[in-house]
Amino acid sequence: MPDSRLQVAVIGLGTMGPGIAATLARGGMAVRVHDTAPVAIERARTAIPQAGSVLDRLGIVPPESGEGEVSFHEDLAGAVTGVGLVIENVPEKVEVKAAVYRALDPLLPAETIVASDTSGIPITTLQGFLSHPERLVGMHWSNPPHIIPMIEVIAGKHTAPATVAFISDLVRSLKLLPVVVKKDVPGFVENRILYALLREAIDLVDQGVIDEEGMDTCVSWGIGYKLAVVGPMRLLDMAGLDIYQSVASFLNADLSERKDVAGYVTERTKAGKLGIKSGEGIFPYTPEQIRELQAERARRLVAVRRILEGRDG
Repeated sequence: MPDSRLQVAVIGLGTMGPGIAATLARGGMAVRVHDTAPVAIERARTAIPQAGSVLDRLGIVPPESGEGEVSFHEDLAGAVTGVGLVIENVPEKVEVKAAVYRALDPLLPAETIVASDTSGIPITTLQGFLSHPERLVGMHWSNPPHIIPMIEVIAGKHTAPATVAFISDLVRSLKLLPVVVKKDVPGFVENRILYALLREAIDLVDQGVIDEEGMDTCVSWGIGYKLAVVGPMRLLDMAGLDIYQSVASFLNADLSERKDVAGYVTERTKAGKLGIKSGEGIFPYTPEQIRELQAERARRLVAVRRILEGRDG
């Protein structure tokens, strides 16, 4: 089991980095965070304590050795000196990640493990940018990472079994749930399921079958409500495989199979309507609404997690 006093570097402080750093620190680890953008480091100085307050509400306490400290570094070499694990969390572009790995390679001893929080780039692709590919592993956290307890662990073609075991044990030491993905496929498992659902949701809205508000209600209070309690494979057993076979025999042929991205999305992105980050996407948002939505999401996710863990309700 990894020592709670492990030193970890988190490289990249965008959407996920602060929550990851807060979770690791709560687990007793010394965390060094780095970003090339000074503004991202400044945001993280506020975002990490905010994530810590959410961990408080979840009732997650540090080990007996105490909570680890988070230190901020503008210099990559200073951030990774002496660490046993580096978690890469930079934007989802191969060339950006490649540049980070090339910069890390001469700075790290061969035994230092490197974990990528990529949402879907195959780990085998990324291993080509390190001289010791056996130490690179996928460690895909879900957003928000300080609340969602499931973490995918993905081995690339060259990942050593000991590397997978180390990360899986680390996740367990944080009282989180490691899911080992057995094949290194694009998107891994969580995002393949999510994007299949999103493709069908967009297609149905685009066809006028249902409006956007209705879609959200249908998924949150229908599909999502059930799947939060019973996973899809056990749901098949509960519904009956004969029922699934009967419905799938005609429904599968009618589901969306498009390989491109629907105009419903591309037209909005072209117009700069990117979602909450730009103030408008599918829906418009005021700054006040954005703050309220983010706070409400955290409150509800905390409540649901406590109930599912049997600690409330």
